[in-house]
Amino acid sequence: MTSASDLTIAFDYLIETDADFATALSVIQPLPDRSKPPGFKTLTEIIVEQQVSLASAAAIWKRMTAAISPFTPETLLKYNETELRELGLSQQKAKYCRALATDILEKRLILSNFPELEDSAVIEQLMQVKGIGRWTAEIYMMACLGHTDIWPAGDVALQSAMGHLKGYDVRPTIEQMDTLAEPLRPYRTIAARILWRYYVDVVQTEKRKRT
Repeated sequence: MTSASDLTIAFDYLIETDADFATALSVIQPLPDRSKPPGFKTLTEIIVEQQVSLASAAAIWKRMTAAISPFTPETLLKYNETELRELGLSQQKAKYCRALATDILEKRLILSNFPELEDSAVIEQLMQVKGIGRWTAEIYMMACLGHTDIWPAGDVALQSAMGHLKGYDVRPTIEQMDTLAEPLRPYRTIAARILWRYYVDVVQTEKRKRT
């Protein structure tokens, strides 16, 4: 979890670097704590959250954690793909969860080594697991490893928030997002957290008012 003093330093830097972040901070609620414990369980949860609504992901995750106890690679692998699908997973995600569990048990992926590695090495190792792409790797690094300069440019909510804040008519592309965020180093993780909060408090609120 980022300390209050670290957040203040990051906020000051972001505001000085990009005045639009002063606007965002003036209209959003305090940033929620997005930190989660590192390990197999949380990484599996992030896989479940891929490309579905938060509500759908939460419902599936509730069923999974109720059934798979303790939530370990060994216990998960007792469930075949059909049984995992009965808990709400798609066929692909059932494969992905089993692949992650297998890679950990067979020591192709050693999560406990990650704190010693550079960002690029963590991303490379995670992306070797079937079903883990850049977004999943980046979210894990932000939430579980406390990395302060991660920028998941392909995240749709992040793109929507940045586009709204900058007055764009359409969502920025991944390339545009990377360009916009380059000056925000070394606090791109904090910038992303601000924009996610801005998306909930401002972008979604405006959408609800229009419907």
